[in-house]
Amino acid sequence: RADAPAAAPRAPSGFAAMAAASASLLGLSSVAMTDEAEHGLHSPQMPWPHEGMFDSYDHASIRRGHQVYQQVCAACHSLNLVAYRNLVGVCYTEAEVKALAEEIEVTDGPDDTGEMFDRPGKLSDSFPAPYANEEGARYANNGAYPPDLSLITKARHDGQNYVFSLLLGYREAPAGIEIREGLHYNPYFPGGAIAMPKMLVDGGVEYDDGTPATETQMAKDVTTFLAWAAEPEADDRKLMGAKVMFMFALVLTQAVYYKRWMWSPLKTRKLVVDAVH
Repeated sequence: RADAPAAAPRAPSGFAAMAAASASLLGLSSVAMTDEAEHGLHSPQMPWPHEGMFDSYDHASIRRGHQVYQQVCAACHSLNLVAYRNLVGVCYTEAEVKALAEEIEVTDGPDDTGEMFDRPGKLSDSFPAPYANEEGARYANNGAYPPDLSLITKARHDGQNYVFSLLLGYREAPAGIEIREGLHYNPYFPGGAIAMPKMLVDGGVEYDDGTPATETQMAKDVTTFLAWAAEPEADDRKLMGAKVMFMFALVLTQAVYYKRWMWSPLKTRKLVVDAVH
């Protein structure tokens, strides 16, 4: 009949609901896999001892990290924003840093005759770069350009955790993933294929203080060193912040006392009403 009420829409069956839920989960999984492939695997969060508001760098770890950088990383990566003088009082004495600086030769000049000359390094010199320019670096590394590490923990998302995870993240590529020749599989690197080979192996560095140079220990120490290199003023800034907070606490205490003293005569006075007169 024309005037008969329209039939109510049928509720989706349980099978259809399950299919829709499965499709949604598959879509989310594909998005997650695409994001992981593009940006790299998310780095686990490590309890770095210098991250707290009142925590300072582990200076013994900075010294060990410098040894790892000097013996492993410096062959390819520069540290242009750090000078030898920055190490004085942080992880070495002045005499030790002078001895380190004198191990390199720096081109200086011109002299009185207008010629350039080579001299031993000084405290004011920056760390030497492994390559003269970017073109030379790319030529020596099959087209890949090793980045400067001065600000690497600031230049990368979740910097310290990323560097630590990247150094320990080398593994065999899973089935179905092909890595072309000259690259290495590392899920923490965006795209999963990185030109830098695995550099840290157990016993690869001999620490001055006798600490066992395990792969994890070296990764932790060099990450701490790079965190300090990117933010060498962090300890001083935290100390200044603590002093300012203490000063503000004293000022607040005096302000509260002064306010109570000023208003106490008014708040404690008594009003007497003479109803007769």
